[in-house]
Amino acid sequence: MLIDLRSASELPAIDGDVCIVGAGAAGLQMARRLTEKGVTVCLAESGGLDFEQATQDLYRGANLGMPYYELDESRLRFFGGTVAIWGGRCAVLDPIDFEHRHWVPESGWPISRADLDPYYRQANAIFDVGEFNYENNVWETLGQLDPGFDPAELDVKLWRFDEVMERFTAGRAKDLFDAPNLTVLLHANVSNLAANSGANAIEEVEACSLNGNRVTVRARQYVLACGAIENSRVLLASNDVESNGIGNRHDNVGRYFMEHPAGRVAKIDTPEPYALWALFQKIFPRSGPPLAPALRLGDEAQRRFEVLNNIVTFKLQRDPKHGVNMSSAVYNKLRHNISPDRKGRMADHLYRSLRTIFHRTARNSLEKFRARTGRTHLYAITRGEQAPNAESRVVLSEERDALGSPRADLIWKLSEIDKKTARVFAHVLDSELRRLGKGTAIPSDWLSEPGAQWPVDHTVGNHPFANYHQLGGTRMGSDPAKSVVDADCRVHGYSNLYVTGGSVFPTSGWANPTLTIVALALRTADHLAGLTRS
Repeated sequence: MLIDLRSASELPAIDGDVCIVGAGAAGLQMARRLTEKGVTVCLAESGGLDFEQATQDLYRGANLGMPYYELDESRLRFFGGTVAIWGGRCAVLDPIDFEHRHWVPESGWPISRADLDPYYRQANAIFDVGEFNYENNVWETLGQLDPGFDPAELDVKLWRFDEVMERFTAGRAKDLFDAPNLTVLLHANVSNLAANSGANAIEEVEACSLNGNRVTVRARQYVLACGAIENSRVLLASNDVESNGIGNRHDNVGRYFMEHPAGRVAKIDTPEPYALWALFQKIFPRSGPPLAPALRLGDEAQRRFEVLNNIVTFKLQRDPKHGVNMSSAVYNKLRHNISPDRKGRMADHLYRSLRTIFHRTARNSLEKFRARTGRTHLYAITRGEQAPNAESRVVLSEERDALGSPRADLIWKLSEIDKKTARVFAHVLDSELRRLGKGTAIPSDWLSEPGAQWPVDHTVGNHPFANYHQLGGTRMGSDPAKSVVDADCRVHGYSNLYVTGGSVFPTSGWANPTLTIVALALRTADHLAGLTRS
C-alpha cells in the first residue's frame, strides 16, 4: 500500500513488525527481503516519488572542516535515494579491511569477510553484474595479459558495472507498492525516535509532512536507513529521554565520518603512456557487464609500510597547471545547475549513454593519438581508504530546518596516515614500474608537504574532493564504549533499534560502498525476520 502523507490527514496509527526509515538502496532491499518472508513492514520515506526542492532543502548544512561538497547536493532525498544518480560501480571490501590492524587505530570489524560473502553474492545478483568474482584471475577475466606487477606490492581487483539506470526508483518498485504486508509512506519525515523511559527500547516514531500532517508508527523493531549523515543526525536529535541522543552514551554517534579522498599522487614517466593507461580502462565484453581493473596496494605492502588500503586509477590529460579542460568544465557546470528531478536525471543518463558509445568506439584511438603526439601525459589518481578519525564527525547545527529539527553540520578531517598512504603508493608504484622496465612514477609535490591536508585539485576528475561515499557516524563494534551498533547492527543498549547503510562501516576500505551497503542490509533483514518468527 502506498500512502502520501502530504495529502492524507488524520491517519490512524500504523502498526507492523518492522518500521524502516529511509527508502534508499538499503531500506528498499530490507523491505523487499522482509516482505518476501512474510514480515509486516512500514517503510517511511521523507521524499516523494521524485525529486522536490523543498524536501531536499532539509539536507542543508554547513561544512566546518576540510572543503567538501555542499551537504544538500551530495545526496538525494526521495524514493530510491542517491543511487538514482550513481555510476554503477560494484566492488567488495577486501579481507584485510575487516581485520584489526595495529597501525590503524580503531580498525577491525566484529564480522569477517566470510560472514558477509553469502550476502555479497545475493547483492551481486540484485545488481545483475555477472559472476561473483571481483578478485580471482582478474587479467584472465578481462582477456588481457598480466602486466607482471608483484601482487604483494601492487594487487589488482575488479569493478563490475551495473548498467541499469534508476534501479531503485519508483518505476522499478511495483512489487513493493503491491505487497499486502508493506505500507510505504511518502513525504513522511521522521526526525525523532521516541524512546521509553528506561532508554532501552523505541516505543514509536512520529512521521510528519512539510504541510503538517502527522502519523504515528508502532513496530516491534525499528531500522534507520537514511545514510551516514542523516542516521547520525536523527540519533543525535532524538534527545528527549537521553540528553546526548540515542545510542550516544559514549559520545560516538556522528564520529568517525569517512570518505574516499581523491588526489593526484604521481606523474608517470613512461615511453608508452597510452599502453599503460589502456590496460586499466573499462572494457565492454560481448556478454555480461562492463568491467575495469583497479590497481591496489598489496596486503604485504600495507603491512610493511603500515598504511591503508588504497587504489589508483590512471588518467591521460594535459598538464594540470592549465586547469580543467573546457568539456569537463561545461559538464560540471551543467551538472551543478540542472535539477536532479526526472528530466534532469534523464539528461544526465543521456550524456552517460553517449559517453559510453564514445568509449566503446572512438575514445581509445583519440587517446592514443593525443598521447603519442605529446598533447597529454599520464598521471596516477588515488581513491583511498580514510583512516577512522574521531574528530571527523557529524554534529547538530544551531540552525533548524522547516520541521523545527536541528540540521546536521559536517566536520570532515583527515589524518597523517591518509597522506602517508598516498606517498607510499607513489613510492611502490615507482619501484614496480622500474622493476618492470615500464618507466617511473614522479610523486606529486603535495605529498612531501607537512600536515594531513590534501589539496583541492579540480583537474583530477569530476570528484575533486572525494567520491561522494559518506561512511561512518554509527560505527559497528563489539565494545559499546567504542561503537554505536553491534555485529547485528543493533544500537547498543536498545533492544529494538537497528541502523543500516554506510554509517555502520568501522573502516572504509577502497571499494565503492553500495554493494556492501546492500549486503549488510540483507544480512540485517534476515536477522530481523528471525526475530519476528520467534
